[in-house]
Amino acid sequence: MSWLFVVGIVVFFFGLLASIALHELGHLSFAKLFGVRVPQYMVGFGPTMWSRHTGETEYGVKWIPLGGYIRMIGMLPPRRGDAEGTLRGSSTGPFQSLIESARGASLEEVGPGDEDRVFYRKKWWQKVIIMFAGPLMNLVLAFVFISIVVMGIGVSAYQPVISAVSKCAIPAAQAGRDCTASDPVTPAVQAGLRPGDRIESYDGHKVKSYTSLQELIRASGGRTVPVVVRRSGQDLALSVQVTTNEMQSLTDPDKTEKVGFLGITPTSARERQGPGTVVSAMTDLTTRTVGSLINMPKKMVGVWNAAFSDKKRDPNGPIGVVGASRIGGEIAASDEPGLDKFAFFLMMLGTVNFAIGMFNLVPLLPLDGGHILGALWEGLKRGIARLAHRPDPGHVDVAKALPLTYAMAAVIITMGALLIYADLVNPVRLNG
Repeated sequence: MSWLFVVGIVVFFFGLLASIALHELGHLSFAKLFGVRVPQYMVGFGPTMWSRHTGETEYGVKWIPLGGYIRMIGMLPPRRGDAEGTLRGSSTGPFQSLIESARGASLEEVGPGDEDRVFYRKKWWQKVIIMFAGPLMNLVLAFVFISIVVMGIGVSAYQPVISAVSKCAIPAAQAGRDCTASDPVTPAVQAGLRPGDRIESYDGHKVKSYTSLQELIRASGGRTVPVVVRRSGQDLALSVQVTTNEMQSLTDPDKTEKVGFLGITPTSARERQGPGTVVSAMTDLTTRTVGSLINMPKKMVGVWNAAFSDKKRDPNGPIGVVGASRIGGEIAASDEPGLDKFAFFLMMLGTVNFAIGMFNLVPLLPLDGGHILGALWEGLKRGIARLAHRPDPGHVDVAKALPLTYAMAAVIITMGALLIYADLVNPVRLNG
């Protein structure tokens, strides 16, 4: 294990901790803005490692660095019939909240003069903002990190410039093996294509990107195609007899298809992109993240199988803090240039922050989305009551969802423990 590997793990791990701290800072900032008293802001769970009181809030770090929380007084309203002032304390942390949310807990935290400083008495839209501010912080961080990479550093993109020419045609199912005497020579070798050649046109079409070239090659199997390449500053016209080969599908990596085959490897180079590419990347990330959340039960079955058998871990499946930090170590210890490592770090932090933000928006307690849903339901009920000239229905009692909350918390804890175990015994690796 190299020292760079350890440094990468530590740096990425603390990057995640900083993201968690900023998530809770989002909650804290708007809670204080709207006058909610916040006795505690903590990064981590368990026993306190370090803390300091500033004003009415204790800021600190705990020993188990797997999350964070702030504790706001009066997150749950009193039951109907309870005397005014019978208030309960709770927190935004998905695990800590279960301990503190039961009625009858933390009465001593609500003192004289705190009646208007409890969470449950705030306007419904203020509650939404307070609870949404945490996930929003993660989403903003994701946007910033991805924007830095896409517009500042640039993203790796294949160019229609040949970096290598394959000697023989090998089916996708046998990829990685050496050529044998029975393997056919590739069309690129037969046509005399060389590394460094830039393909200017293919089959009469001007080539603007490698993506367009790849589509043209795949559609030209079994034909003789005119190709113009630029070599040493001069254009050279060639004729290529394109064959067909079993290749990996461009739309579904798990499938193969018989398509036109040339036998070239493109050159990769970094290119700075515009804001449109950032928007496109964020849109794609949103689609993939939502899909992952919907398929989470199925994905976790795969994690279980990989953890307790010799099955390969799905590189596109869920990954925990330990696994993500380990990948950070692999990035740091790789032979890639320093700028590529930095860009990979930022993209990973951006992706993880986006996943954290979206997961917390799932509308189930004890996640932030559950509190947001409760506040929206309260606003809807009160709005309908006003329009119908009915009495104010009062605050929505999210405490009624405690049975579901406990069940959901048990699922989250189990998933977290399983991911940590799988990340230790069968981790996701960059190189498979």
